[in-house]
Amino acid sequence: MSFSHSCIEIFNRAISDYHIHDDVDQTIENPFVDGIDALLYHKSWIDTVQWHLEDVIRDPDISPNDALFIKRRIDSSNQDRTDRVEELDDYFLENVAAQVTHKNARLNTESPAWAVDRLSILCLKIYHMREEVNRTEISDNHRASCQTKLNILLEQLNDLSSAIDQLLSDIEEGGVRMKLYRQMKMYNDPNLNPVLYKSKK
Repeated sequence: MSFSHSCIEIFNRAISDYHIHDDVDQTIENPFVDGIDALLYHKSWIDTVQWHLEDVIRDPDISPNDALFIKRRIDSSNQDRTDRVEELDDYFLENVAAQVTHKNARLNTESPAWAVDRLSILCLKIYHMREEVNRTEISDNHRASCQTKLNILLEQLNDLSSAIDQLLSDIEEGGVRMKLYRQMKMYNDPNLNPVLYKSKK
């Protein structure tokens, strides 16, 4: 099984496990003890909870206090998501990257972990679009529209999966240079967000 297909299996398992209770406050029970599989499952769980928080915050009847609380949860979740992606890139750098790259090795526009991040989100989109297709109370036009979107998402999944496996192969063979750039997020850092550090004065 290719790496990307292993990712998809783990992502779909995390999404399915979340939807047993479908509760943004439920505790993760990672079936993998450690290693890359545990990291991928944790990453998908974070994405799945955040997906549903993004739904909740768009409730037109939500109170301002609840909206603020959820917005801060989403901010924290975004930081957790970024941290997990950077852990994934550390894994790729240590376990996949060639010791010596080709003289003309190219740089990719994104690291492999950020491509895997997109794969995780794509699995979520497919899960929820499939839910829409299977709703019983919708019109035929709505179902057809959702089916068209689902077909496109599935095509994207196949293309992205192939691209990730090709990128990892190129990195392993030295044709692509593995180079990490951290996200350097500033809004959560009390030393970098001017609103936060000015409030401490």
